[in-house]
Amino acid sequence: MRMRRKPNLDSRIEKCAHLRITEPQDMRGRWLEEFQYNELHIELGCGKGRFTVETAGTNPGTLILAMEKLANVMVIALERADFSGVDNVRFIHAFADYLPEYVAPGEVSRIYINFPDPWPSNGHAKRRLTHRRFLEIYKQILTPGGEIHFKTDNLPLFEFSLNEFEQNGFTRLAVTRNLHENGPLGVMTDYELKFHNQGMSICHAIYRT
Repeated sequence: MRMRRKPNLDSRIEKCAHLRITEPQDMRGRWLEEFQYNELHIELGCGKGRFTVETAGTNPGTLILAMEKLANVMVIALERADFSGVDNVRFIHAFADYLPEYVAPGEVSRIYINFPDPWPSNGHAKRRLTHRRFLEIYKQILTPGGEIHFKTDNLPLFEFSLNEFEQNGFTRLAVTRNLHENGPLGVMTDYELKFHNQGMSICHAIYRT
């Protein structure tokens, strides 16, 4: 089922044009030089931008590059970032498959993968953002010692992902299947806050190249 296009979507996006990168391939290898930040972090599937904006606000020396494939959702993140006034976040309307075209090898220090589509059918495993075909892409663009921070409420996806990370040369730094067991920890996404309030457990893992 296709999501209905939001009213005035184009004009709403245009009002936040200063936060959007429409030709990201032109920035490849130049992100930190162009924007004058110390590190580049990428969030894959930023959704409505709660995590994006709060993370940018607590990391002023880092450029957060937020990717989102759904314009209907990205516009909310854009407006949220614009309203907050954060300067160190930019948005790309694109799929993760195109990352090597947008960033150069070793240009990224950290990748956030928050609550991705689990693609539960085994036949769709290659579409999971933690599948080895994506992990090979991440290896290309991450700095030596760069990190992947992964969250999900889907335990089968989590177990699949742990195996993929460890079978493909990543080093485990932290793994928990109940991140907020002793109270809220770190910046939450909109989904995460909703799930936490419903008493659902959040799985979290950090791996290093």
